[in-house]
Amino acid sequence: MSQEKANINLTNWEIVGVNPNDKNWTWGDMFSFWANNIQSLIGFSLVASLYLVYDLNIVIVFSSCLLAGLLVAIFANLIGSPSQKYGLPFSVILRSSFGVGGARYIALLRGIVGIFMFGVQTFFISKSIGYLIRILFFYINDTILDHELLLTFLMGMDLIDWLSFVSALILQFYLFKQGQNFIKSIINFSAWFVYLGLLIFIILVAGENSKEIINSFKLGAKTENLISRENLIALVSITGTLFAYFSIVILNIGDFSRYIKNSSENSKGNFSLIINLIIFSFASVFIVLGADIMMAKQFLEVDQLLTNPTDIIGKIDNNYLTVIAVLFILIASGSTNLIANYIPTQNTLLNFFPKSFDKTNSGLLIIILGLFFGALWLPILSQSGILSIIDTAGSFFGPIAGIIIADYYLIKNKEYISKEIFSDSKSAAYYYSSGWHIKGVYSMVIGFIFAASTIWNVELRFLQSFAWLIGAFVSYITYYLMASK
Repeated sequence: MSQEKANINLTNWEIVGVNPNDKNWTWGDMFSFWANNIQSLIGFSLVASLYLVYDLNIVIVFSSCLLAGLLVAIFANLIGSPSQKYGLPFSVILRSSFGVGGARYIALLRGIVGIFMFGVQTFFISKSIGYLIRILFFYINDTILDHELLLTFLMGMDLIDWLSFVSALILQFYLFKQGQNFIKSIINFSAWFVYLGLLIFIILVAGENSKEIINSFKLGAKTENLISRENLIALVSITGTLFAYFSIVILNIGDFSRYIKNSSENSKGNFSLIINLIIFSFASVFIVLGADIMMAKQFLEVDQLLTNPTDIIGKIDNNYLTVIAVLFILIASGSTNLIANYIPTQNTLLNFFPKSFDKTNSGLLIIILGLFFGALWLPILSQSGILSIIDTAGSFFGPIAGIIIADYYLIKNKEYISKEIFSDSKSAAYYYSSGWHIKGVYSMVIGFIFAASTIWNVELRFLQSFAWLIGAFVSYITYYLMASK
């Protein structure tokens, strides 16, 4: 009787092993998953900026994209394989290396970052909605926007901003709680819809300027002195930056790989990231160069190349193009929020409160906390150095990943005891000491010290992009040495 009660305490219908019949994801679905992870305002700006910062040396940047994509795919495959095999989310997989009790709090670190980023990302999503509302109001009556009521500000946002923000929260909650098959549909639709949008945007922006853009590409493909110290430094730096961009989502890749049919589809799906990086990077820089050439021909004075899509849209005097572009940005940002923030956070909450939480009330908590953080972004958070705190919290993620890999492949020999992983009985395999595996905690802390030092130590800051990898390696070695005894 006590064993049954213990099992119930750690079990939630949403985080138990996926039924084999429900494992219906293919490599194509994972292709869309990785597409969603890069198809955002941040992703576009990052990739385009990398080409421009390094004098548009396409060969170096392209090589870096391939190398970063390969590294991400390898780690995603390593971390996601146990979830694919056993159908368990990231937060439950953690029980093997941190204990059934320790895993609750270790996973919570990912959840806290996810909630914060969900709120902030929703704030930026709401800006697109607000933009569309203002355009609509202007077409109805261009004097509506001058009403005092609409110009009343609270916490840096006016009435339209607040309406947009709350609407974005409610819309996401409604869509994201529809179930796994619907979520898969969202991911697939968004990926191909945004790629279609990029194609349309390329055609509209490039227009008659395709020859000039191609010539700019050719000028950027610098092959002379390719193997030089400067180029090698750039290669390493860009690779680290791109890897850092994906580093958070790698950790909880198991939340999605648990639905993949088999290990072969899992591997092919993760390596499809490389294809996404190639397509998206060339599309991004093509749009940036095309927009620059188009603006120059229209005698628009721009101090520098614009790498943010919203800045490009703002310079193009075409309301129809603006509306279309904003819709694409809205869909891309929403799907990224779903994958990178909402689902990982929800699984964390379900693991922390397995008896009392379900998809609905856990989603409501995310929405409420997202409202809080999003509302505070403009007046407080954006000016408080919060991103350094987030980076520091992220320094735990590499060590956690390294421990998962060492535990599954070296210590457990790719075998988990499925029933034991849901038991808090003192005799259970993953109970360890009072529910904590101290060796896992020690290994994580040691890895964190090494990873965080690249953020807070000025002399080591050149290694910051590799904080995740450094932490993962240190904790991997430490955990193996401690747990193998």
